[in-house]
Amino acid sequence: MMLRFKVFFILSFTFIVLSFGQSTTYSFDQNIPYYDDGIPSDDYMVERCLLDIYYPSNSQGYSTVVWFHGGGLTGGSKEIPEALKEKGIAVVGVNYRLYPKVNAPKYIEDAAATVAWVLKHIQDFGGDPSKVFVSGHSAGAHTITHFTVAYLIA
Repeated sequence: MMLRFKVFFILSFTFIVLSFGQSTTYSFDQNIPYYDDGIPSDDYMVERCLLDIYYPSNSQGYSTVVWFHGGGLTGGSKEIPEALKEKGIAVVGVNYRLYPKVNAPKYIEDAAATVAWVLKHIQDFGGDPSKVFVSGHSAGAHTITHFTVAYLIA
């Protein structure tokens, strides 16, 4: 009986230690411009056209959600939703230009430029570019429904 207890204790302890050793850690990089340096820009574009990326730093080949904030196209700011954190995926929070400083299609172009940037660079962070998903809340979701593959090719 004592031998069974010792074996159970050793196996339990080993499982706990291995579980902690394999836990995922996350990194958070902020204010990354998603337009190339060669794109003409103004101060507002430099201020708004940024993204944050929250990603598993000790993992490879994970999925990525590109998240566009809501705000009626007149307000809001990039965010990493709490519900998407610590799920073994990367989350990209996006700022885009807003009305009345710009009109459509500028914020749609920003959404397309962000997704193009993620497809091009997510592998540098360990993500899989074939596992990129686009989502958003309210106006953010509305904006992403308007860009097409033509924007991504450009």
